[in-house]
Amino acid sequence: MVEAVTIELPSIASAIALAGEREENLKTLARQTGATLVLRGQDLRISGTENQIDLATRLVRALEDVWIGGTAISGVDILTARHALDTQQQDELHELRHDVLAHTRRGEDIRAKTFRQRQYIQAVRTHDLTFCIGPAGTGKTFLAAVLAVQALLANQYERLILTRPAVEAGEKLGFLPGDLQQKIDPYLRPLYDALYEFIDPEKIPSLMERGVIEVAPIAYMRGRTLNNAFVILDEAQNTTPSQMKMLLTRLGFRSRMVVTGDLTQTDLPQHQSSGLAVAQKILQSVEGVAFCHLSKADVVRHPLVQRIVAAYEQHEQPQ
Repeated sequence: MVEAVTIELPSIASAIALAGEREENLKTLARQTGATLVLRGQDLRISGTENQIDLATRLVRALEDVWIGGTAISGVDILTARHALDTQQQDELHELRHDVLAHTRRGEDIRAKTFRQRQYIQAVRTHDLTFCIGPAGTGKTFLAAVLAVQALLANQYERLILTRPAVEAGEKLGFLPGDLQQKIDPYLRPLYDALYEFIDPEKIPSLMERGVIEVAPIAYMRGRTLNNAFVILDEAQNTTPSQMKMLLTRLGFRSRMVVTGDLTQTDLPQHQSSGLAVAQKILQSVEGVAFCHLSKADVVRHPLVQRIVAAYEQHEQPQ
């Protein structure tokens, strides 16, 4: 028997926030619950079986503290709320939503979007060495940069060091224009982008000249001891085992290191082992080292990215 209920939303802004662009959120809610959701002005009509309506209603209500103020929800918010309902973690969901990590220069709140992201943040806060492995768009590098910048601004560390391997993905460094710094800048651009969210771009050159912020390829780390520093190694799947060992053994006193990477996107030659994969095998049970794994459910970019990751995962599974 098909039934229906209507939820009256408090404002047009809250209705838009709940529905999403081109009503993408309503489609996601329908896929998650089996119910049919139709928005007419400020009235949300939910139809289906009794169980479908109940689940859809509870899911909409679980998201209410976000959309009620006109803050747009995302597909990730819906999946996280559904997981919270399935696992009786509504209180944890409330804490997740209200644990603001930082504010961008534009005044936007930065917080974990999923439970696994929150576990990752807690691991970084409590371990001197944290590995985070997961697909593109899961916030691995961005969240590490958020924590690093906040710690730097709070004077917990004297330096912020961002590094990644300059692996050639289709282009040879020697054929790129400019001097060495200009050649490696494209590899480091994602790290700069994260910094610009929190620090005035005009101030960054001064901080770099003073050595407070250093953005450099991993080769520049050899022979150094990184004391009183927050170190982020990005794209770690493209390190060789010797490069990974070299960087990990640079960790000095009063320092913290976060290593991020995606083992499905290795640009190394086929015969070359990934330093990230080797480190995972060797260090998995070492005390003081945390390993966090994110999945396609943690993708916080455009909804299409999540579906792309899922499609590639399915394609790459053994037949």
